[in-house]
Amino acid sequence: MEHFLFTIDDSYEGERADKLLPLLLEGVSRSYLKGIIDEGALIINGKVSKGKVRVKEGDILEFDLPEAESPDIPAQDIPLDILYEDDDIIVVNKPKGMVVHPSAGHFTDTLVNALLYHCKDSLSGINGVLRPGIVHRIDKDTTGSIVACKNDDAHRALSDQFKVHSINRVYKAICLGNIKDDEGAVDAPIGRNMNDRKKMGIVPDGKRAVTHYRVLERFGDYTYIECRLETGRTHQIRVHMSSIGHPLLGDAVYGNASSSLNKRFNLDGQTLHAQILGFEHPSKGEYIEFSAPLPEYFSHLLDVLRNK
Repeated sequence: MEHFLFTIDDSYEGERADKLLPLLLEGVSRSYLKGIIDEGALIINGKVSKGKVRVKEGDILEFDLPEAESPDIPAQDIPLDILYEDDDIIVVNKPKGMVVHPSAGHFTDTLVNALLYHCKDSLSGINGVLRPGIVHRIDKDTTGSIVACKNDDAHRALSDQFKVHSINRVYKAICLGNIKDDEGAVDAPIGRNMNDRKKMGIVPDGKRAVTHYRVLERFGDYTYIECRLETGRTHQIRVHMSSIGHPLLGDAVYGNASSSLNKRFNLDGQTLHAQILGFEHPSKGEYIEFSAPLPEYFSHLLDVLRNK
């Protein structure tokens, strides 16, 4: 058990305790903290408090963070395409169809199951028992570069970089339609879709989200693009490109599942690849960058489009 004590200054006046703690306890998710708060772990000015309490300048917050539990999920010998590995981090080229971490009703065949087998006990525990080592995610049907952390110090260091959006993330995608401009940016806030909570959408009170895009090739009814994330919101590229009338090929959630190429190749999800991932190494302090090669299905689609 790790004990934390914070004195609230005027910059945090009026903040809800459950929203403030993830900022003070770097790298610990709000959802993980909520369960601990509900069990009575939050003490404000000597009294057990609920997470919805708003703090005042001078308040004393105490919090006991349990040591990471041993994941109650199986380690599986699933092959990994490892782009880089050392004592702090492991960078993997995630295949299409692989979920990053277990969730209710889905406790096997995820990237975490594979990492538990490969890394044994060397994974950070900050994000709880279901997400050991996981500091960020990419969607199930998105391929490409993802980094996991082998210790809590590395996790905190990378979480800080994700928080200030200093991570270099470049994606490749194929969109429906012929994008008018050679390059551009979508700056629109993203939050939960008010009509369908399973989807994200552009909403006035959402979090700021910025996607920069550049056209690589045009194929008439389709456009091959590169996207650079200035921010990193859930489904950001998919939502943003759909919002300007160019959803990603294969995206049945935010796009057109009846596209002729969808039917021809029986595409399973969006044509999106997290190619480049660059960041400051958590312990060495130097910038490192990795590039995941395009998956075979993606390269084949480009060949078809170039020769149609």
